[in-house]
Amino acid sequence: MRVLLWHVHGSWTTAFVQGPHTYIVPVLPERGPDGRGRAQTYTWPRSVIERTPAELRNEHVDAVVLQRPHEEHLAAQWLGRRPGRDIPAVHVEHNAPQGHVNEMRHHTADRDDVLLVHVTHFNALFWDAGTTRVRVVEHGVCDPGHIYRGDMARAAVVVNEPLRRGRVVGTDLLPGFAQVAPVDVFGMQTEALQGLDAPQAALHQLIARRRVYLHPVRWTSLGLSLLEAMHIGMPVVALATTEVAEAVPPSAGVVSNRIEVLEQAMRRFLADPDDARHTGSAARTAALERYGLRRFLDDWESVLEEARATAARVPA
Repeated sequence: MRVLLWHVHGSWTTAFVQGPHTYIVPVLPERGPDGRGRAQTYTWPRSVIERTPAELRNEHVDAVVLQRPHEEHLAAQWLGRRPGRDIPAVHVEHNAPQGHVNEMRHHTADRDDVLLVHVTHFNALFWDAGTTRVRVVEHGVCDPGHIYRGDMARAAVVVNEPLRRGRVVGTDLLPGFAQVAPVDVFGMQTEALQGLDAPQAALHQLIARRRVYLHPVRWTSLGLSLLEAMHIGMPVVALATTEVAEAVPPSAGVVSNRIEVLEQAMRRFLADPDDARHTGSAARTAALERYGLRRFLDDWESVLEEARATAARVPA
């Protein structure tokens, strides 16, 4: 199958393109949000190919994976075919909804020509999709390996744009946690990662040296960085928001909305490296069982086949 999708979320796309298909990503000269092309900071297989909008008009495409509302228009314009009508289409919703609960209506609601896929059960619960068929494909992670060292009595936080995103990602909570332990904030724009050929792998090595992984996020879907830290073998201290309580079992760390409980957990792991290592091993086991790459890819095979069957039934 030849699947068109935009390069929007690096970690999610990196897992998605490990499947058995050819993956076509639009590319524009400036490599902006609608045409990033192949990843520059993640390792992708050769089965991911770049195509300009002009090239897409003559490209054979079997299915379209949409991730943002305006991509449907771009796909129709660049392919000359309507997603869901002329070509099978899936919309992936990565984000938790914003606004009042009674107003959390998805833009694909009440459609019979598109399959809506959420990345967490929390998202599926909160978004109102009306009569649109909904599926949940939980995240899958390319395993970075059990590389945890924990030799630095510090906490690692991974979040991009912490200042702009502020309270959403818990930036305001970090000074308080820093009174308990030194907190190192990382992201793909971290200075230590600039100029490296594989910044994602370098990021994993950096956080693996920290004793504990801190996840202070209030309201996002489910951070893949959290799941990657668990794969690495890090013990987790996290707010019990959105899908986190489902993703992190008690054996893998401490999850709570009481800041004093989280601070106590940080002190515990910092003071006892053996406890941290044991808990991190349990976190890795849990992550591999629930968020392994094989399950993720198998689930997506089922979704793509369902999308093709749906398109065959929808009038043109």
